[in-house]
Amino acid sequence: MLHNYCTPKSLSTFKKKAPTAIKEIRKFAVKAMGTKDVRVDVKLNKHIWSRGIRSVPRRVRVRIARKRNDDEDAKEELYSLVTVTEIPPEGLKGLGTKIIEDED
Repeated sequence: MLHNYCTPKSLSTFKKKAPTAIKEIRKFAVKAMGTKDVRVDVKLNKHIWSRGIRSVPRRVRVRIARKRNDDEDAKEELYSLVTVTEIPPEGLKGLGTKIIEDED
């Protein structure tokens, strides 16, 4: 429920809701995956900003993947990549968290 994190209760004015939503997604990814390096996909960023700075989508379904950092001079060896997933035709209601084991 992304709109709950971007309400005036959390000191976010109506002109800063989309940037606050991106920050809240980053904070959720840090908490869920345990990596401080969080990268937001371009499609997710466009989805959040699709209705402008003021009205963020009420719910966003994201997929968070922990990946290995290929840079030699990186501070951390893992990073989290947050992408937006496809929305089923029947909607987002009733969907839960699904853990996917990715074999790379």
